Amino acid sequence: MSRTQIFTLLSVGSVNFGSMICYSILGPFFPNEALKKGASQTVIGLIFGCYALSNFIGSLLMGKYIVQIGAKFMLVSGLFVSGGCTIMFGYLDRAPSGTVFVALCFIVRSIDALGFAAAGTSSLALASKVFPHNVATVLGSLEMLTGLGLILGPPLGGWMYQAYGYELPFLVLGCILLLMVPLNMIVMPSCDAEPSENSFFRLLRLPKVLLICFFIFSLSSGLGFLDATLSLYAIEKFILTPGYVGLIFLGFSLPYTLIAPVLGFFADKYPTTRRWFMTIGGLLTGLGFCFLGPAPVLHITSQLWLLIFMLCLIGLGLGISLIPSLPEIIALAHEQGFKDGLSTLGMVSGLFGACWSMGIFYGPMMGGLLTQHLTFEWAATIQGGLSGLATTLLGIYYLYASFKKHSVAQVCGNNIPGVRERLLA
Repeated sequence: MSRTQIFTLLSVGSVNFGSMICYSILGPFFPNEALKKGASQTVIGLIFGCYALSNFIGSLLMGKYIVQIGAKFMLVSGLFVSGGCTIMFGYLDRAPSGTVFVALCFIVRSIDALGFAAAGTSSLALASKVFPHNVATVLGSLEMLTGLGLILGPPLGGWMYQAYGYELPFLVLGCILLLMVPLNMIVMPSCDAEPSENSFFRLLRLPKVLLICFFIFSLSSGLGFLDATLSLYAIEKFILTPGYVGLIFLGFSLPYTLIAPVLGFFADKYPTTRRWFMTIGGLLTGLGFCFLGPAPVLHITSQLWLLIFMLCLIGLGLGISLIPSLPEIIALAHEQGFKDGLSTLGMVSGLFGACWSMGIFYGPMMGGLLTQHLTFEWAATIQGGLSGLATTLLGIYYLYASFKKHSVAQVCGNNIPGVRERLLA
């Protein structure tokens, strides 16, 4: 790798790690702390969801105007805003209970999300620009740091909260993010580009892109669902402390971390396997959610080992299906005549981040609502059904496209000697 590629990996990797450890640290203890402050389970889901809603809006805006703002400035300023907001969130336990606490949670989380939308969109676009022929491989390698953030966040947050209280986890991580600002100012290379006249709407006119976006949404909604509901369920059902709840989250994040780089390599080396990875991974994710409770219709007793095993299955399915989705959208954009540059990559990265954020918004909100009015078992089953639906629709489209290509090959082969064999090959 060149010096520019090495520095880009370091910079983007730090963003991935920092963003995910800050996001996942809330899972083991914040829902319980918010309940003490007078927030209902539905409101807790909305607090998690508002982060994703702001991230959704920010990803679309940053993806559209990445060239005008500047990718490096966008990344550095986003990290600075997020670090400050993370520190501010650590002092919210001193706010009055009830409306004031809830309102401050919404405000700080929303601004924090805009900062990470800027950092995440620019870092993903820069990585795709610097490694144009190995997008999935680089994404899979970087997802190791994302997974490491998911791995360390819950147990580290649960342990610091249990040992030192509410404030320390946010103060430590906020300072780490602020230290990343001068680091990225030094190592991140600048990247100039011309603005593009293409828009999100032209890309979304493709049925395959819409289906992949819905597929990404279904995957991320599962992650958001777990963040808002799993800790309360584990504490109530199995009488666990926040520290042990943080260890349960390892069941999800560890398989994802291990499988991501392997899938990235195969998705780049054998592009035709992407559709199979996405379909198989989506089905595994849906199956994992159906047995997470497990579903009441199965009449299986809920046990801790089964919960952890299903979390492992969900993490494995997410790693298999998510990594190939970004290079698949990039390939579709190039097929439609989008110019191969930072502007297009920023647009695709923004679309990817927006779909992911919409799922993170929907998952906690709907998960908290369903858990409050039904049970965790039914809520997890419904979430599994959403993943199954998105995967089924995408699989049907792939089968239809394959059948159509085969039919065209037969027609051409009947009219022009030798064409059928070349097309089928």
